[in-house]
Amino acid sequence: MVEEAPVKPAFQIEAQNGLRCPECGSTRLYKSGKRKLADGSTIQRYLCRDCCYRFSENSLNKPRLKGENDAHGESCLLMEAQGDRSGKRASETREPTVTLQPKRPADVKAAIIEFTWWMKKCGYSESTIIGRSQILKRLVKLGADLFNPESVSNIIAQQDHWSPGRKANVVYAYALFAKWAGLEWQPPKITVPERLPFIPQERELLDLIASCTRHVAVALQIALETGARVGEIFRLKWADVDFESQTIRITPEKGSKARVFKMSSKLYQMLNTLPKESPRILSRYRSVNSLRRTFERQRKRAALKLGNPRLLQISFHTFRHWKATMEYYRTKDILYTMQILGHKNIKNTLIYTHLVENMENREDEYVSKVAKTVDEARALVEAGFEYVCDVEGYKLFRKRK
Repeated sequence: MVEEAPVKPAFQIEAQNGLRCPECGSTRLYKSGKRKLADGSTIQRYLCRDCCYRFSENSLNKPRLKGENDAHGESCLLMEAQGDRSGKRASETREPTVTLQPKRPADVKAAIIEFTWWMKKCGYSESTIIGRSQILKRLVKLGADLFNPESVSNIIAQQDHWSPGRKANVVYAYALFAKWAGLEWQPPKITVPERLPFIPQERELLDLIASCTRHVAVALQIALETGARVGEIFRLKWADVDFESQTIRITPEKGSKARVFKMSSKLYQMLNTLPKESPRILSRYRSVNSLRRTFERQRKRAALKLGNPRLLQISFHTFRHWKATMEYYRTKDILYTMQILGHKNIKNTLIYTHLVENMENREDEYVSKVAKTVDEARALVEAGFEYVCDVEGYKLFRKRK
């Protein structure tokens, strides 16, 4: 029976131009970043897969110093000498390995960088790349060996203070790393309990918006009116805003659909107060995480100032849940709600039917308004109020709190 050739990990890069490891003579190398020289130029660095020796291209021309090899290097040279006597190189006589066994933290760091670049080439979003890289770095900090799946499973099991959702995210991140590295891993079974999202009252959302700085307030107002994700809001450009027709276009992420929304006069005025110094509207923030952390700090101050701890439960995604819930409550049209959110799978939208059922089971609380003219009635309708009846020639409108 013919043995199958071992599968090479994704991070293995065969050496080119006849490069060999100066420590053991192996040609099984992979690139390990670049080194900046004193004159400002850069030089490629490599890492040997057989002995984990890290070297630069210019070090290949330098003579070896006596006593420079450590015990591991001497054993590699001894194996190379034995291989030469048998007519084969040492790298050809060794058993082929499938996984990289790093011996220094720098090796793990280089592997994470290579994995990050691989995700970039595969088309993963920036937030996914950053999030999964941070998870891997956290595992290393906790003492896990990324090239030993059993070690990672033990570290995950020891984190009793992690929520099931957080453990699931760690499992997803390392499962992708193991796939990239060619490692066999049996992921632990994580059961994430189903929880309905928190839906605040509209006045709480408006209070939070009013308590934030103008850049964060604009982002929250966009989320309130469109239900867009924080990543979609972060990447909005001035070219996506049509001030003539007062519309805003949402460029989708996560494979969802593009949407166009009518802006309220409030959002129109808020956008006009921002400086147009960059193509992006929220150019003040360098990343989505920067925008999110700024919002969390201002949310904490608002909750303390207003004496409402419920505000601490509000995130950017809470605005999306609120928008979807209100649209389905108003129209009872699941397909329309699905279109508003940009979902491609209706299963992701059906959760909001349960939220509306819970809202209808509790005591209804409304804000009522009276319209005396057609313009006032139109403004109330645009603000989300629904018509109730006429009383003594006046039109009554209401909206759920």
